[in-house]
Amino acid sequence: MMSKKKVVLAYSGGLDTSYCVKYLSEERGLEIHSVLVNTGGFSQQELDEVEKRAYAMGVTSHKTIEETSNYYSSVIKYLIFGNILKNSTYPLSVSAERVSQAMAIAKYAKTLNPEYIAHGSTGAGNDQVRFDMIFQTYLPDAEIITPIRDMRLSREEEIAYLKSKGVDMDFSKSAYSINKGLWGTSVGGKETLTSKGYLPEEAWPTQVTKTVEEDLELGFVKGELKSINGTEFTHSYEAIQALEKIAAPFGIGRDIHVGDTIIGIKGRVGFEASAAILTIKAHQALEKHILTKWQIYWKDQVAAFYGNWLHEGQFMDPVMRDLESMMESSQKFVTGKAFFKLLPYRYQLIGIESEHDLMSAKFGNYGEMNNAWTGDDVKGFAKIFGNQSAIYHQVNQEND
Repeated sequence: MMSKKKVVLAYSGGLDTSYCVKYLSEERGLEIHSVLVNTGGFSQQELDEVEKRAYAMGVTSHKTIEETSNYYSSVIKYLIFGNILKNSTYPLSVSAERVSQAMAIAKYAKTLNPEYIAHGSTGAGNDQVRFDMIFQTYLPDAEIITPIRDMRLSREEEIAYLKSKGVDMDFSKSAYSINKGLWGTSVGGKETLTSKGYLPEEAWPTQVTKTVEEDLELGFVKGELKSINGTEFTHSYEAIQALEKIAAPFGIGRDIHVGDTIIGIKGRVGFEASAAILTIKAHQALEKHILTKWQIYWKDQVAAFYGNWLHEGQFMDPVMRDLESMMESSQKFVTGKAFFKLLPYRYQLIGIESEHDLMSAKFGNYGEMNNAWTGDDVKGFAKIFGNQSAIYHQVNQEND
């Protein structure tokens, strides 16, 4: 009897990848090896349930890869260093996660030497490009299969197919596409398919249950979140997870991102990312006090490019390592605390404390007194500093 050809399937246990299991096994006759990469979005119970479901669906083997710590140290850390919010809104929750997952899946797939590698991306979003680029780099000899994209399937068609195969799962959850990870949870549904519409309360993964304001203190060491309200964490990713539990029940960090997809169309997606938003805002506040204006300026330029290139799946470009080195160097003195007040659906940034704060009273108070120079010093400085501009206008008589 001829052995079946192998396919490694990026699997989450959701609607799209469940469809892929049945289609690839029953319609294509392939031996399926499913793999799930945990980047902080699953509890152990959920991981166990996904594995059980995979085998019930008919996979030959299932592998869970724990990638949360590496995901933080290789990707998330630099999104914090860069204060990266795509279009000033979105913390790249899924963008960063997919790149990390794709690399982990590809490395694992190489050990199985499969003829095929598959994912459940549609033909409209960014994930298809991210997975494709990384898979073709790591496994150039494996053919990439994407059933949902290739057959242009709607969610309704996927549900009908699975029901015809006797698959028993909660299809009501399929009304919204939810992806949970360390750096936030994305939510897509009918409201995000058009340019107007907001997600209903029940669509958000975390319901608002906190109504009494709370004080929050976030402590950073060299740009990394290390403590919350005085409690220190060994690993920064654990602090991020703890912060999400504190802030998400306030409804903080909810928004809808509008952006340009890699393939050139506009798209909308809802997201819930309280820990990401608060961490970035706290870190940015510290940097405003600690870094020089040119450090901030150039790091902003680097971070904008880094975030966009990561978003477009180009994480393996060696220029990314160069940019990470610059951002890492800038964090030498970014140590201190940021203080917030948390309220339903919003937060207030109270301020920061740091021994590296350049806003020191020893050197004067902005708009009041200074201790390092005299009024005559400033007169001379202004005359010299504006000299070339004055010459230009005098020569060209453009003073008006």
